[in-house]
Amino acid sequence: MSQTRTGVYPVYENQFTVGADKETATGIADMETFNVSFDNGVEEWKPFNQEGWSRRLLTAKAVTITINGKRNIGDTGNDYIAGLAFLNGRDSEGYLGWTFPDGTLVEFEGCVFNVTNIGAGDSINVGPLEFEALSNGKPKVTPAA
Repeated sequence: MSQTRTGVYPVYENQFTVGADKETATGIADMETFNVSFDNGVEEWKPFNQEGWSRRLLTAKAVTITINGKRNIGDTGNDYIAGLAFLNGRDSEGYLGWTFPDGTLVEFEGCVFNVTNIGAGDSINVGPLEFEALSNGKPKVTPAA
């Protein structure tokens, strides 16, 4: 992918890697959708000199990325996520890398993986794999070159 691109792009050009750490991270086969939610903490106050108008300051951030697709037994990334389904605590943490179409890389070390579905559905469906990747501290953002 070119780092100098401009204009619109298809969503599939966003790419994710997962693993116990950056060195072992790999793609996740058969993922179909993702949603991103920013949970921002905003402090608000109403000083006298603003005559009733609010002042605000963004003071906190968290990110949740929800990824949905199909369970693909034998794919390293897919197996990694599915293997976290019954773990708790620090054992459910790992690495998530998100590469944007322009080449920007966002890295979440110690990301909390919350697996929400591994295979449940109608009998005629392909077994799903669904999970949330929750930020756990400040991510490292490397802008495109």
